[in-house]
Amino acid sequence: MKRSETRIEYTWDMSHIFASQLEWEKTFSQTKHAIGEITKYKGKLKSPEMTLRLFRLIDEIGLNVERLYVYAHMLMHVDGTNSDSVALARRATGISASFSANCSYIDPELTSLSDGDLDFMINHPSFSDYEYTLERIKKSKAHVLGEKEEFVLARLGEVTGSFKDIFEKIDSVDLPHPMVRIGEKRVPLTHGTYARLLQHPNQDVRKRAFKTYYSLYEERINTIATCYANNVKKNNVVSSLRGYESAMTASIENDDVPVGVYSKLIEAVHDNLSTLHEYVDYRRLAIGDLHMYDMYVPIVQGADLGTDYETAFNIVLEALAPLGEDYVSELKKMKAKRRIDVMENEGKRGGAYSWGVYGSGPYVLLNYAGTTHDIFTIAHELGHAMHSLYSDRHLCYNKAGYSIFVAEVASTTNEVLLLKHLIATTKDKRVKKYLLSYYLDMFRTTLFRQTMFAEFEQFAHNSDAKGEPLTVDSLSKAYLRLNKKYYGSGVKHDKQIRYEWARIPHFYNAFYVYKYATGLISAVTLANSILGGGEDAVRRYFDKFLSAGGHKSPYEILKDTGVDLLSDRPYQVAMLEFRNTLGEFTSLVD
Repeated sequence: MKRSETRIEYTWDMSHIFASQLEWEKTFSQTKHAIGEITKYKGKLKSPEMTLRLFRLIDEIGLNVERLYVYAHMLMHVDGTNSDSVALARRATGISASFSANCSYIDPELTSLSDGDLDFMINHPSFSDYEYTLERIKKSKAHVLGEKEEFVLARLGEVTGSFKDIFEKIDSVDLPHPMVRIGEKRVPLTHGTYARLLQHPNQDVRKRAFKTYYSLYEERINTIATCYANNVKKNNVVSSLRGYESAMTASIENDDVPVGVYSKLIEAVHDNLSTLHEYVDYRRLAIGDLHMYDMYVPIVQGADLGTDYETAFNIVLEALAPLGEDYVSELKKMKAKRRIDVMENEGKRGGAYSWGVYGSGPYVLLNYAGTTHDIFTIAHELGHAMHSLYSDRHLCYNKAGYSIFVAEVASTTNEVLLLKHLIATTKDKRVKKYLLSYYLDMFRTTLFRQTMFAEFEQFAHNSDAKGEPLTVDSLSKAYLRLNKKYYGSGVKHDKQIRYEWARIPHFYNAFYVYKYATGLISAVTLANSILGGGEDAVRRYFDKFLSAGGHKSPYEILKDTGVDLLSDRPYQVAMLEFRNTLGEFTSLVD
């Protein structure tokens, strides 16, 4: 379907950010000029007064840069074939890089101050909007380079960041859409239809879709491997230049999270792989000859809850009612004000996300195809959106943005609430069994699979750091080894699965995927608290988490809600829920 054929109410109204492209151009021109003002404070940051003025100027300019960037890239994401949108996004990337370059002297100057000078500003009431920023600067002193080096790295960011853009072009624009036969029909194989075909009841259809889909990546595997290998090398080089032990350490410490959380997660998952293997074995017994392309087909047939978008949205509203009337009201407003881009179209970026700009409200991108998974995606992305909405509502610009580390918690909490609502309200035993299997697959894909991805990223970066070249062969062998370790002997590890790493866009945001796993662990705890703790638990969730933005360490924010990811308890709670769900599922006799 072409973009022009999509129903208008299912497309974004981007006027909430800019009323018109003419306004975008005007803001672009003004911002480009204003960026030069930043350098006038160079050499003057020993003065707290000048530092405060600069911080306020950066907030003003930075917000406009963000508006320009988000607007342009959102336009491109809904139609990557539109050359005007692509050009606009490139200009936005350019001004963002210019903004970063002009700010490059700030961290070196501030980190050159004594701890006493920084503490003075941290504790001064005038800096209340920036106290956590200054605390982070104080912590990062050992990893900030000199002024010239920071300037060079900032300017190079426009180039080194291109690996992600290259992959997106391959994945969203350049991949063809070959036809796949389903009975008497032939359908184009897109990212959206592939996800649906893996749930098709006919194994032969799943097999054809799987082999055809992976052939697209295998045909481009050398280009993708080169792209990914250079992205890994970039991560290692930059982290080494900054004096970090590794790219992983740099990423995690930049999130202000204890490095031990990463190893704690992998250790906990390794200790519980036997339960995952039990589930895979049960899936094999239920389906028969089990291949990797059979891992997404429902074990329970004829109970899929897939429906049209309008019905799905209302189901989500009912499930999230325990979060209160205000929460549900805001969701309705998002839909009414066209803040959700719903359907797949030619040139549209695959997957889903929530994005937006402070003061302009959140947006959600979907590729809704009517599956059960798509219903959960609505709940998931609306969780992101509400997290942004409430943090923006309660905090200043500098503190409202939450860390990537907690970015998946509110969204996954919504998914768990939706699932528990559906399980509790269904009277059909077959549907209940289907929902339990869906919960098991949520654990499999979000906790176990994302941790497997995390191990793969660790392998890739460690190999490059040791001087071992990352090739198609080395990357694919490592991925296949991990796939066998995680899924066990109950499934046949088809040869194409070794190339799965080549289609994962999140690998271009290094050491991001493990946060999906910690997000589910946190969400299970929080959802159970919301459903069992009454108004006090809901209030704590709003006050301590949804409205907390990034005013302090994300690890501490979660700890305030009762989720300490350095302790054993959250992992034990999540794994127990997985085992209990498997037990309840297998106890239901057809």
